[in-house]
Amino acid sequence: MRKSTTTILLAAGAAMLAGCGGGGIFNRDRPDEFAVQRQAPLVVPPDFNLVPPQPGAPRPADDSAGQQALDAMFGGPSARSGSETSLLERAGTADPGIRSAIGDLDTHTVDKGSITRTIVAAPEGDGREAQAIVTPG
Repeated sequence: MRKSTTTILLAAGAAMLAGCGGGGIFNRDRPDEFAVQRQAPLVVPPDFNLVPPQPGAPRPADDSAGQQALDAMFGGPSARSGSETSLLERAGTADPGIRSAIGDLDTHTVDKGSITRTIVAAPEGDGREAQAIVTPG
């Protein structure tokens, strides 16, 4: 009798302890009370001198989401420095039809030699087999 009573008490104790686990029927999904915030009440703005939009005028916030993100990260377009402005002025403007004129037979190119052709035709690799030959010059 004593053995069966002990076994029953151990089984009942194990069943009660199993109820204390986190994955049983006692586990409920509760909202996090620290994550709840009060919403501010809606307030009518005090300035009623708003002007209705003109037909055909651009909207004030017509930027795309991508452009807004770039402006937030990089600060939007910045003014060019003096050296950058000088470089662009010296470069001048490109001929609008330059892409179609490249393949023209009257276009003259400079032959850079066999070394440039070798470099361009070299197979792609990680550089382990690269060699440098220094010639006294």
